[in-house]
Amino acid sequence: MADPAELALYVHWPFCQAKCPYCDFNSHVSAHVDQGRWRAAFEVEIARTREEIGDRRLTSIFFGGGTPSLMAPETVARVIDVARAAWTPVNDMEITLEANPTSVEAGRFAGYRGAGVNRVSMGLQALNDSDLKALGRLHSAEEGLAAFDVARRVFDRCSFDLIYARQDQSLAAWRAELERALSLAPDHVSFYQLTIEPGTAFGDRFARGRLSGLPDEDLTADMYAATQEACEAAGLPAYEISNHARSGAESRHNLTYWEGGDWAGIGPGAHGRFTLAGERLATEAIRAPTGWLDAVDRGSGEAQRHAIPKDEVREERLMMGLRLSGGVDMGREIEDLTDKINHINQLTDFQLLETRGDRIRLTPEGRPLLNAVLRELLA
Repeated sequence: MADPAELALYVHWPFCQAKCPYCDFNSHVSAHVDQGRWRAAFEVEIARTREEIGDRRLTSIFFGGGTPSLMAPETVARVIDVARAAWTPVNDMEITLEANPTSVEAGRFAGYRGAGVNRVSMGLQALNDSDLKALGRLHSAEEGLAAFDVARRVFDRCSFDLIYARQDQSLAAWRAELERALSLAPDHVSFYQLTIEPGTAFGDRFARGRLSGLPDEDLTADMYAATQEACEAAGLPAYEISNHARSGAESRHNLTYWEGGDWAGIGPGAHGRFTLAGERLATEAIRAPTGWLDAVDRGSGEAQRHAIPKDEVREERLMMGLRLSGGVDMGREIEDLTDKINHINQLTDFQLLETRGDRIRLTPEGRPLLNAVLRELLA
């Protein structure tokens, strides 16, 4: 169960070298970025947030984006120093930075480690050049593998992402790619199914019937099953639907989200969830980078906030907690689920859910059907 005295910090860096066609994150391409102004703005927002929510035990900092590995190491260092001064850092605080594996950015890794980063999450996305090109990535497979090798020499903890269910991808090809990926001996990996989101370049192509070769549901399910099998064999069991780790190497920051903990979000479009005076609040920052900077100069980069009704808090924790292999605690984490007991029993009969004491969790058969299970439970 999440500890309300703890806090995670998410920092959004909104800039990329290029916009990937599948990406629906708040990311932008800019020829010039005033790092000094961004450092000052992050500092102001951290101070404002600290003044509002008071002291907490700071368990993690996560630099996401965008492409945070485009940040100057001095900017990263300033954010970390200011956050450490604002809250009480735990001794083993996890500080993660997302990175793109280009040779230019790999040269910054030593600077990030010196700034205090102790974990890197690298977006490899694919291990062959043709698929990387189709995904709009700017690095080659060789550059990606070389950058990950550099990261492992610099940081104690390294993770990488791959995307599956890509255009014209066969099950045999994905199995071979999995084998190659796991041979890198990572302690944490994330495997995401390619999803076609509205408003992206892929979304537009799909709507016009110009995105061919996407695998059907059966092939996608087979790829998911192959992923679970390969990761289990490699000692990287799934602790969340898309995330696998060796014991003790789970992402502490992301567990804050999935376990219903408190986090503050700063930077354009960043979301936060934290508890004040017995209420759980949801915050969202202004999305446009320049608009956010200007708003911070006026006193706050926040665009909106609202108190989350208790029934929505319960549903949110259910939705996030069922992503975890350990499931959710019906008694403590999501309050009272007695009104859902018939749905739970039915899903248990179908072998999609299982109960152990007060906990409910997805079965291996239920994990690929998470969205369907949630629709039933939240009906």
